Amino acid sequence: MATVLVDCPTCAKKVEWKEANKFRPFCSEKCKLIDLGAWAEEKYTIASAEPETPEDELPPS
Repeated sequence: MATVLVDCPTCAKKVEWKEANKFRPFCSEKCKLIDLGAWAEEKYTIASAEPETPEDELPPS
């Protein structure tokens, strides 16, 4: 079976994609935690089709 290499999303180091790598797709626990922290600080976002308006901010009907 061919070895599959991917780039660590945090540091771009080449990482072998295999079940034994418990941090995949990251190269280490440190890179995994850096990424988790970025999500927690809302540095990443997922685009949505429409911006959501909380119900309490909607104009009265």
